[in-house]
Amino acid sequence: MKNIFIINGHEEYEFSKGTLNKSLVERIKNLLPKEDFEIKTTTMKDDYNIDEEIAKHQWADIILVQMPVNWMATPWSFKRYQDYVYSFGMDGRLCAGDGRTRQDATKQYGTGGTLEGKKYMLSLTFNAPKDAFNDGNQYLFEGKSVDDLFFPTHMNFRFFGMEALPTFAAYDVMKNPDIENDFVRFDAHIQKHIIKA
Repeated sequence: MKNIFIINGHEEYEFSKGTLNKSLVERIKNLLPKEDFEIKTTTMKDDYNIDEEIAKHQWADIILVQMPVNWMATPWSFKRYQDYVYSFGMDGRLCAGDGRTRQDATKQYGTGGTLEGKKYMLSLTFNAPKDAFNDGNQYLFEGKSVDDLFFPTHMNFRFFGMEALPTFAAYDVMKNPDIENDFVRFDAHIQKHIIKA
């Protein structure tokens, strides 16, 4: 049996209620065979306990972060979660500091992770269209990929010694949504990279 911890980082605004992100969280919970997966969740809009959140990271084989992209980054509530939970977890539960010691100057920064063997996946919802990425002729991202944009988030998990699973993205969800197709792609992504992996 695999343990999966789902973090729902959706942020509710008047113009965007977080329904798609909530639906994707419910979808993965329904997709995962109950006999093969145990699931725990945390939602940013709910209260949480720092020590319990650290314990969920330690317990999980896979962490899935489901969130909207707000101003080219994580929503503020998930960033706040990271600042508190991940900072307190530097006591050895998530990482042993940054990996360096005064006694051994050869150890590299960021090598103190204590969650080796665990994996994580980002699942993102964008207002940006898919063709805004990976194309040097596009104005804003100048050829950068979704994973380039989320490099800092990837580095947070790498800091803990974790390995990335391929990122899922739903694009153009506000101005030109194709939600039914996004659900089909999401289901296939979860089947391939979590269920059958």
